[in-house]
Amino acid sequence: MASSLTKDSAGSGEKTFFGHPRGLATLFMTEMWERFSYYGMRALLPLYLIAPNGLDMNPATATAIYSVYLSLVYLLAMPGGWFGDRVWGPRKTVAIAGGVIMLGHLTLALPSEGTFFAGLGLVAIGSGLLKSNISTMVGHLYDGPQDPRRDGGFTIFYMGINMGAFAAPLVIGTVGERWSWHFGFALAAVGMGLGVLQFLLGTRHLSERSLVVPKPLSKDERASTLRKSMIWLGIAAVFYTGTVVTGVYTLNWLLVPITIAGLVIPVMVLTRIKRDKELSEAEQSKMSGYIWFFVAAAIFWMIYDQGGSTLSIFATTSAENSVFGWGFPVSWYQSINPVLIMALAPVFAAFWLALNRRGKEPSTIVKFSSSLVLVGASFFVFLMPLTIAGDGHKAAAMWLVAIYFIQTLAELTLSPVGLSVTTKMAPAKYASQMMGVWFLAVTAGDCTTGLLSLAGVELNGTGVVAMEATLAVVAGVAIFMYRSKVKKLMGDVH
Repeated sequence: MASSLTKDSAGSGEKTFFGHPRGLATLFMTEMWERFSYYGMRALLPLYLIAPNGLDMNPATATAIYSVYLSLVYLLAMPGGWFGDRVWGPRKTVAIAGGVIMLGHLTLALPSEGTFFAGLGLVAIGSGLLKSNISTMVGHLYDGPQDPRRDGGFTIFYMGINMGAFAAPLVIGTVGERWSWHFGFALAAVGMGLGVLQFLLGTRHLSERSLVVPKPLSKDERASTLRKSMIWLGIAAVFYTGTVVTGVYTLNWLLVPITIAGLVIPVMVLTRIKRDKELSEAEQSKMSGYIWFFVAAAIFWMIYDQGGSTLSIFATTSAENSVFGWGFPVSWYQSINPVLIMALAPVFAAFWLALNRRGKEPSTIVKFSSSLVLVGASFFVFLMPLTIAGDGHKAAAMWLVAIYFIQTLAELTLSPVGLSVTTKMAPAKYASQMMGVWFLAVTAGDCTTGLLSLAGVELNGTGVVAMEATLAVVAGVAIFMYRSKVKKLMGDVH
């Protein structure tokens, strides 16, 4: 990255990172290594769970664990942001989060089922702590929202995410599948360790604002929070100790409560905001409109995130994982999405801009509707390799590539737009919390998948895949048909 550091064109002599503050390089590399470790472990996770030389679980249980894990990462982003705002400040929170993630990967590398689940928990906690705060620190590098470099800075930062996500399955996936699962998890720990090291070395380039705790807890609040936390921790410890001692404990005692919480908490949060009497009539209306987008996003992520579980598990037994006779590890499929994101994101941005100049850019509602139809179409395509496998043949790898391609188009239509509409429709009182609410849509979608798996639903069955595909398309068409109503609820947001 040294070649990307150049002198400030203004003549100050200060080094910049592609024309941006030098601190962006520190955060770029931290996020790249964190995503390298996260996506590498994620690519191995469902494969290790079902492998005979892994935990040898059935596909339904593996999918449930994978879905619950993803939902926890996004669910914990809200308390992670709270820690940054009220306890440690963003910089300290990110440093601690990196250490927790590294410890989690090292724990995963130990050959024991008990330590494996402890490691998953640590990685989820660390990811939740890091996710909200590192993006906040990127914003601190600029002179407020009006700084013309700000959007470009976030674009470069998100390129780091996709670079890490692209490389991880190719490196960690290969090591895990071809040599040793535990070496693969250990390699993820090395990646996170490199991220923490360069973060600590580069902190001098970060804004001093990242050291500040924006709204520190008072002494009474700190004592109250600690007391409540210990009470809930004690209740959980007593309950689970009781299930173990009485011999009734199974994995479902852990998974089912989390999946239910992942569905109930988003509803509770949205209901609390919607019923707040301090909101103006216009803000109440926008929240009613936002619920449409939230439900649509939950349906989208329910299908989209199965790319790492349902599709991967299908590929292990029913796909011809080779191109022109050259075989490759199943985990490599997880590199398709990030490389397509890097290739197509600039194309989409230019396309929307060109349509906007002609006054023909689709509205946010139409984009959401299109994304649901596209993600539904990807699962209709999935029916083809499922049918081929049902006839006793192995499906070509290009079928799966086509599914990931369509899902990437859907993601580019929904994800950036969803982030934007969340900030625009957020009531002033909840401006800083609404991004966490957006992440809860991912939690709700993944917990729905987890609950289906725990209920014994075979997600690789043609009937279930067709049902999910139909649900997404019908939801997309419904949003399009009711677009006038939703637009009216949105008020001045376009």
